[in-house]
Amino acid sequence: MTDFGERYGPVALVTGASSGIGVAFAELLAERGLDLLLVARRRQRMDALAARLRGDRGVAVTVLELDLAETGAADRVFAAAREMDVGLLVSNAGFGLKGAHEGNDPAVMADMLQVNCQAPLQLSHRFIPRLRARGRGGILITSSVEGLIGVPYSAAYAASKAFTNSLAEGLWGELSPAGIDVLALCPGSTDTEAHDKQGIDRSTLEGMMSPRDVARLALDNLDQGPVYVAGEQNRAMFDGLLDMPRRDALLAMADNIRKALK
Repeated sequence: MTDFGERYGPVALVTGASSGIGVAFAELLAERGLDLLLVARRRQRMDALAARLRGDRGVAVTVLELDLAETGAADRVFAAAREMDVGLLVSNAGFGLKGAHEGNDPAVMADMLQVNCQAPLQLSHRFIPRLRARGRGGILITSSVEGLIGVPYSAAYAASKAFTNSLAEGLWGELSPAGIDVLALCPGSTDTEAHDKQGIDRSTLEGMMSPRDVARLALDNLDQGPVYVAGEQNRAMFDGLLDMPRRDALLAMADNIRKALK
C-alpha cells in the first residue's frame, strides 16, 4: 500500500463519487491512505461518504458538488484542486441510455457526451502537466465493455465509451515514458443503480460484479494499461463476440438487449 501511495498519492480525485463504482473507488483509495477530492451532483451522499471515510480511515476528504455536464465543469474541478497534490485522476462519472436510438432525448444524449467524453478529455488535459512535473501518477477512466464494439439499443453510450477507450490508449502511449500510468477500465454488468435508470431489471441479469470488486481490480491493474476488462467472465464473453463476424455479433446482441428491455 505504501508503494501505491508513493506513486499515486497523496491525493486522488474521483468523479461520480456519490454512487456505485465511484463510491467503491473512494473507499478503496482511502483504505490505501490517499486523501480525496470527491466530485458529483449529489452533495448529501458525498457528505455522508466523506464523514465516514474521515472517521474510519483518518484521511482528508474534500467534496465538490458539480454536474459535469455543465459548461466549464473541468475548470471548476481544476480550481478546487489547485492547492492539492493530485497524483491520481479517476474520471469515473458517466451514464448511459438504452433503447432505440431515435427514441432517445437529444438533450440527454448531449449531456451524456459531455459527462462521458468531454469530462475525461478536459480533466486529463488540465492535470497532465502537473503529473508530468511530478514524474509519477496515474489517470484512470471508467469506460465499459460496450466501448469494445458497437452495441444495438445502446448505440450512443457504446460510442461514447469507444471514445474513452481510444483516448486512454492514446494517452497511455504519450505518458508511459513520463512515468504516468493510464488505464481505461471496462466493466461489464455491475450491480449499480445505473441499470435501474436505463430500464433494466437487475434481477434478470447474470454474472453481475460488485462495484467494489470492479474498482479493486482497476486499482490493482492500474499499471497494466491501456485497456483493462474487469472480470474473467466479461473477458471471455467479449473475446468470443470479437472473434465472431461483426455482423453476426451485432445481430446477436440486438436480440439479447431487446429481450432485456421488454
